[in-house]
Amino acid sequence: MTESGTTQRRRQRITDLVRCTHPKQAVLAAAVMGVLASLTDRPARDVLVVIGAVLVVQLSLGLSNDLCDLKHDDRAQTPGKPLAAGLVDPSSASYWMMVLILLAVPLAVSSGVVAAIALLATLPIGWIHNRWLHRTPLSFLGWMLTFALYPAFLAYGGWAGGLHGSEPTWAVTLLAAGLGLCVHFITSLGDLVADNKSGARTLPLRTALRLGAPRLLFLTVVATAAALVGLVVAAASVGLRQ
Repeated sequence: MTESGTTQRRRQRITDLVRCTHPKQAVLAAAVMGVLASLTDRPARDVLVVIGAVLVVQLSLGLSNDLCDLKHDDRAQTPGKPLAAGLVDPSSASYWMMVLILLAVPLAVSSGVVAAIALLATLPIGWIHNRWLHRTPLSFLGWMLTFALYPAFLAYGGWAGGLHGSEPTWAVTLLAAGLGLCVHFITSLGDLVADNKSGARTLPLRTALRLGAPRLLFLTVVATAAALVGLVVAAASVGLRQ
């Protein structure tokens, strides 16, 4: 094999590995958290740390998701899954997942110890979700708990690892959890057919089988818009912190 062919193959392996991290979802979550951090008058340095910490955590959970779904995706022949297609070795994905977790710890702690606990707690929640809850009627639980912890990460966050701010308001926390439920439905809509073929029985799939996919899509869009508006109103009125 020529040198150019070797380089192209290496690049393709990296691309396939990145696809396993669910990069679009991770980048979107990190960007939203960065915007919210900037709205709380955090300096640019803090905002960058928030973006980096959330991005690394989300990328590691993306790898965890595809590793746990490997057999299901293979059985259902789910498209766009490099692990199930044999394009990425599971040991390589596991290695990079651990690297990302190790990077997440110092990045999270840079925002403060309490804030770091809130963000890093989403890792075991995500692992439990991916391993045992992801394809069950309790598929919503991990999403809601994760989003409910994001306001705490922002409310307590600050530079230099100390205790900054105070606990988030209940209104913001509950609305964030509701938004997590809506995002779960949004991200599941495109996989309903594959999930049904693989034997999954997630909450979005069960709901779609009962209501129909078009009606579920409409209700999901309405609920997501309502959750976003409610979150903005709560943040502007009662605020992020107690």
